[in-house]
Amino acid sequence: MNVEMKGINKSFGTNQVLKNAGFNLKDGEVHALMGENGAGKSTLMKILTGVYTRDEGTVLVDGQEVMYKNPQEAEKAGIVFIYQELNVLFDLTVEENLFMGKEITKKFGICDKKAMIAKAQEMLDKMGVHIPVTATMTELSVGQQQMIEICKALMVDAKVLIMDEPTAALTQSETKVLFDVIKSLKKKGVSIVYISHRMEEIFELCDRITVLRDGAYIDTKEIKDINMDDIVQMMIGRTIGERFPKRDEKIGKEVLKVDGLTSGNLFKNVSFSVKAGEVVGFSGLMGAGRTEIMQAIFGNLPVESGKILIEGKEVVIKNPRQAIAAGIGFITEDRKTEGLLLEKTIAENIEIANLKKISKKTVIRKELQNVLVDKGIKDFKIKCTGPEHECNNLSGGNQQKVVLAKWIATEPKILILDEPTRGVDIGAKKEIYSVINDLAKKGVAVILVSSELPEVLGMSDRIVVVHEGKITGVVEASDADQAKIMTLATGGSL
Repeated sequence: MNVEMKGINKSFGTNQVLKNAGFNLKDGEVHALMGENGAGKSTLMKILTGVYTRDEGTVLVDGQEVMYKNPQEAEKAGIVFIYQELNVLFDLTVEENLFMGKEITKKFGICDKKAMIAKAQEMLDKMGVHIPVTATMTELSVGQQQMIEICKALMVDAKVLIMDEPTAALTQSETKVLFDVIKSLKKKGVSIVYISHRMEEIFELCDRITVLRDGAYIDTKEIKDINMDDIVQMMIGRTIGERFPKRDEKIGKEVLKVDGLTSGNLFKNVSFSVKAGEVVGFSGLMGAGRTEIMQAIFGNLPVESGKILIEGKEVVIKNPRQAIAAGIGFITEDRKTEGLLLEKTIAENIEIANLKKISKKTVIRKELQNVLVDKGIKDFKIKCTGPEHECNNLSGGNQQKVVLAKWIATEPKILILDEPTRGVDIGAKKEIYSVINDLAKKGVAVILVSSELPEVLGMSDRIVVVHEGKITGVVEASDADQAKIMTLATGGSL
């Protein structure tokens, strides 16, 4: 299927998000659509699939002008959008999510449960997903939920698949399976729009790349004719230098010590420490227990045994409020359900963790509030119309920047960052890395949990590796490489 979008304009109120944007997709190609967060990538694809109506411009599908009224109409035409933010019904089973609105029926419209379970199992097996079809979505990890979303899209006879950050929450093995599926679909003539900030994936998978900047079309290039620096130059209009800023390690005294921490079957006998000014990376496969360890330290999960010491003193943390009072900040991996109040404004989200700082005798002081919020927007270059911009209407990357602004404003002694650059463009990643460095220079003890090995290797002073709820090794950054980390992550030893 050929898709051509020309002269697309779109505004939300006074905010023009697309300015003469364009895109051309050929039959059976994998086409990367790239740009900074807020560049208009998702908005352009939502116009194609009928989520939004264009203000101006033309959309041609196989030479015929179209204007789909809604995503269901686009899906019937063979165009399916797999969104970055999960669109699952958490209380339903895997099978029920896969067949929602597409139920297999017997006579008199009765659902054929047996047929749907068998078909769901067939799809999961094809995708290499080892999840019971009767499991509810709440029982699954974010990565597993993402794989179900991908399976759901593939159950439609799609001619065009739009994938928005499809690997952001996937393990390396899940990513490999997805890449094999994409290559197989391409051979069958399916056209794929691939939106990602992971450069390595773009060069491995894609045939061409189109770049948007500030809502405008910049250029389309053959992947074989460009390199990473060319893409960055197109995306942000300048070079960014080294991918990871140089670490200026001035490591001080021990700030956090975790000793023998255990929580049921989630993790056992976990011990590690973090010093002032140190960045300790946490690596491991999805489901290894990294996030659960951090949730327990922050008081979100019960601890059966073990100790947490801050600056040499044992602390009891049974809930997040006690963790915050003890000087711990926590940027969670799931910004949508845990990190943000999506219906609230940027100002309200930043304020919520900083009420003491901006209040006097329980009354919020407007001048302090304004300074705090304006600083967060400026420091993190959040693309918005102002402090009253609702977080629901921000791009995924800008939502992540709001979460960072909120927690860094609390001035924590210890900051836990769980997948802080997921769904964030390369320019914003560099800004986040610089923020991490600046915090370390100020003596903050930083824990960086990431599924991106280059990120862990490039930003950490030490790397703690977790496998099936246990720490299998701690490696100094100077002695670490991907092979060593993966050996420990899969249960091996050095």
